[in-house]
Amino acid sequence: MTGAEASAESTAAQDWPPPFVHGLYWTDMPVGSAYSSASRTVTETDLIRFVSMGFTEPLFMVSAGAQEAGYRGRLVPGALTFSLAEGLLMQTNVIHGTGIAFLGTTMTVSAPVFVGDTIGVAWTVTEARPTSKGNRGIVTTRNLVRNQHGRTVLEYSPTRMIAGPPQDKPQSNGSHP
Repeated sequence: MTGAEASAESTAAQDWPPPFVHGLYWTDMPVGSAYSSASRTVTETDLIRFVSMGFTEPLFMVSAGAQEAGYRGRLVPGALTFSLAEGLLMQTNVIHGTGIAFLGTTMTVSAPVFVGDTIGVAWTVTEARPTSKGNRGIVTTRNLVRNQHGRTVLEYSPTRMIAGPPQDKPQSNGSHP
């Protein structure tokens, strides 16, 4: 690269706008703050793609498997419900560019989810603290997944490591107030 090309590239980078969306820093997530996602309908394609990756329990593979266990309809594994809930959460961009690590979760499945159900997730921050080193924090939330009838079908409490604000910026300029 010539000096002129490097100079032009540097100028172009300076003129490039920042990303449209930036997630919240852990310091922007005080205990008690709450958020929610859009909703999503679980499809037969979702179920088939998920179970074909090795989740071969007859309960989920064939309609008769769920019927024999006393369910009406195409039963969805709790693990798929969890995955879809995490996808909905990620689509909010709440930790876009600030999430560092998923550290673990507890999870309780409280009601079945079937193909055709529509789910959404809401979460409340239950703990937010700095790590012992670095500009980052540990954030734990209580996440409720509800179906189209408002019934909680899954509850989980993930713990994540989230970046802190850059040292020259006290708070994020994220898309959420």
